[in-house]
Order: sequence, then structure tokens, then C-alpha cells
Amino acid sequence: MRLSTRNQLDGTVTSVTRGEAMAVVRVRLSGGDEITSSITRDAADDLGLTEGSVVKVLIKSTEVTLGIE
Repeated sequence: MRLSTRNQLDGTVTSVTRGEAMAVVRVRLSGGDEITSSITRDAADDLGLTEGSVVKVLIKSTEVTLGIE
């Protein structure tokens, strides 16, 4: 599948925490960093996401916020 999203990162699911309506998916990127995604529980189930699933993280955003202390 070809996508217009330019920010595509390869990774492996390290955990899926399913709530009543949402699922929090933690992904270890190929460089070792981790990223978290909140998706619907139905989407996580439809994708069959489990620990060890190989995924492509797609990031498309109109705003990125940074903070410092």
C-alpha cells in the first residue's frame, strides 16, 4: 500500500492495553525509542495487534507541540 503520509516509522508493538472503548498501543521503533498511540479498541482488534506485532507508525498532524522545563 502506498500512502501520502511522509512520516512513516517501522516498529514492534511492546504492549496493548485495552480499555472499554480505547486501546493504548506502545511501539518500540527500530532505533530503540518508544511511541504511544491511542486508537479505538475495535481498530486494535481489527488489526490483530498483540505484543510482537510488526507495525508501521504513520504520523500526520497539523500541530506538534514541544515543551521544556
